[in-house]
Amino acid sequence: MDTQVWDALVASMKNAYTAGLGEGAVPRPVIMPLVRGELVGLIRVRPTTVGQDALTGIAELSNIAAAADADEVVLTWETHDVATACGLPVVGPAPCLNMVHATKEGHVLHQFPYSEQLLSRSPEDGTSAEPQWLPALAPRPGGELVPPIQAAVSFSFTPLELDHPSPFGVTVLLMEDDGYSVRLTETFAL
Repeated sequence: MDTQVWDALVASMKNAYTAGLGEGAVPRPVIMPLVRGELVGLIRVRPTTVGQDALTGIAELSNIAAAADADEVVLTWETHDVATACGLPVVGPAPCLNMVHATKEGHVLHQFPYSEQLLSRSPEDGTSAEPQWLPALAPRPGGELVPPIQAAVSFSFTPLELDHPSPFGVTVLLMEDDGYSVRLTETFAL
């Protein structure tokens, strides 16, 4: 992946986390598939319930990448948020924005820990905070991924066997119907 594209994705996700924390919650996990270096779009996991539904919802992010025949993907998630949603132990720094860049050949885990500075707390608006970004950890080729993220990475490169003239288009529509937030770039818009 081009360094400029990677830097733009990191900046975009940090901005999303800053905005989300300001509204009282971190953004849900996201997948960003790329085809020949071009971003397909940004797909955010559907609303889930705690446990198996969250595990499944995160793993199913891979469907859009597989349907697009992506040659690389970037997944982002917050350590504590995914552990809590999936009923898993917290592994690694928390709070932390995690980004994994993956291809068929392997993946590199990037971690951006932060502390939260409380901005406000009220019964009407809840709690809002601002991330104070700490130094990023060194990128870890083959770094350990939590099970739903590992599944999403693995299945992103498993071809979908859909008997349909437009496997990508139908996958987008099915995922939107299931509640996933799908924002495609202009090149891949339906």
